[in-house]
Amino acid sequence: MRVDCEILVIGSGVAGLSFALEAAKKAKVTMVTKRARTEAATNYAQGGIAAVLSPEDSFEAHIKDTLATGGGLSHEDVVQLVIEEGPGRIRHLMELGAEFSRKEGNLDLTREGGHSARRVVHAGDITGREVQRALVAAADANPNITILEDHMAVDLIEQSRFGGPRRQVVGAYVLEEPTGEVHTYSARATVLAAGGAGKVYLYTSNPDVATGDGVAMAYRAGAQIANMEFFQFHPTSLYHVDSKTFLISEALRGEGGVLKRRDGTAFMQDHHEMKDLAPRDVVARAIDYEMKKSGEEHVFLDMSHLDSEFVANRFPNIHGYCMKFGVDMTKQPIPVVPAAHYMCGGVVVDKQGSTSLPGLWAIGEVTCSGLHGANRLASNSLLEGLVYGNRVAHALEEGQWVTPGELPEWNTGSAVPSDEAVVVSQNWDELRRFMWNYVGIVRSDKRLKRAARRIALLKEEIREYYWAHLVNRDMLELRNIADVADLIVQCAMARHESRGLHYTLDHPEVDNERCGNDTIVERGVPAHIRGKR
Repeated sequence: MRVDCEILVIGSGVAGLSFALEAAKKAKVTMVTKRARTEAATNYAQGGIAAVLSPEDSFEAHIKDTLATGGGLSHEDVVQLVIEEGPGRIRHLMELGAEFSRKEGNLDLTREGGHSARRVVHAGDITGREVQRALVAAADANPNITILEDHMAVDLIEQSRFGGPRRQVVGAYVLEEPTGEVHTYSARATVLAAGGAGKVYLYTSNPDVATGDGVAMAYRAGAQIANMEFFQFHPTSLYHVDSKTFLISEALRGEGGVLKRRDGTAFMQDHHEMKDLAPRDVVARAIDYEMKKSGEEHVFLDMSHLDSEFVANRFPNIHGYCMKFGVDMTKQPIPVVPAAHYMCGGVVVDKQGSTSLPGLWAIGEVTCSGLHGANRLASNSLLEGLVYGNRVAHALEEGQWVTPGELPEWNTGSAVPSDEAVVVSQNWDELRRFMWNYVGIVRSDKRLKRAARRIALLKEEIREYYWAHLVNRDMLELRNIADVADLIVQCAMARHESRGLHYTLDHPEVDNERCGNDTIVERGVPAHIRGKR
């Protein structure tokens, strides 16, 4: 079945919804999301949104903090535009009904690692949930927006690969999960807002939907991808054998939390001058170092020296979750470990969200916009989604739209239902485990080569399985995380230095002469460092 759209959006997080609400003022928008419309990484964000909202703060200071954290690879013009447009996006969110925490009538701004001022607006410790609620409510009330749940994009339709007249994206093949049917969605403009890829690693703070679908599809279609070696590991997630990975927000350290060894001694002063407020990459490596040195499976984040009522009221969601596992953070330290958290690389976009493929735009975590560089500053992610969602909607004029024309229907060929799902689960577990061990917080040439060999073997098995069987969500997600893993390893092997989130034992120093730019990779072109800016 063919479904004709004006604008097709893949994903339903902060970026996709922000775009849809603006774009719907001049066109009809169809959004496909592979689970419920609220099941996006946005919904799980705890900390907040960074923006200059205080007279004691400045754009210059926020820009300086972002550039410092980005390790020399952030694009200064992009950083400036995102930060300067941020306050307006926060005000617009509040106009849509988002309610943020206040103190004596004013926004209660907090501070997180890497920030020189209190500039993070939040809704308790469930900021993402409040943002998602407000945006979904506005989208549901808009007659020009249609959200299709349980619909997973399989692949982008790049016209020239099907004998079309030009190289351009004209929609996507979409799996309707309840029926198992794959439909052809044509679109005059296709917008990727599919989020990140934390599930490529064994331990992640991301929800199950974060399987790198957008980056994998864009790569297969021929779009440029950049900086996939820079995967941010959140320093602190709850460590408990009975708990699925649960994020312990950076805001705890912003409010005075202290990282400690089992014997109760603090250790961040040994690793960075900002101590517990150091940037995330520094803190994650410090914890990794302390764990390897001691042989312990975790370290501790201590809030017990702070007023217990303040801690419980400031972090009610985190406090309640920890209490389920017998950890009262007002009285005892929280056992924590790092977890894969944010993909700083992605589909290359310009300041208008355009990709290297006509007809395809991208926004949010799925992109490499130039904002984050080698490391993302805390709470700049929701900010980027809000700003770029708005920018792309205003930049996307009908003159840039494509004409889909005739498109081939999805062809199942001789594929049959799977009778060996164990192949998916086995490869899924194996891939995520060796990515954690070989391509995690600390890397080496030998580990990367080992990972590359295993990925090549797994991708061949997955390819055979994919073409032999009818598609389902599990199979598609496995295929996507394998492609993303391959891209991460390719980019990491191309960067012979340690910078930001990419730390390798064999190249511990920064090399600005040979590596002072983005890592670029696209189908048929090996990963390489772009020439000097």
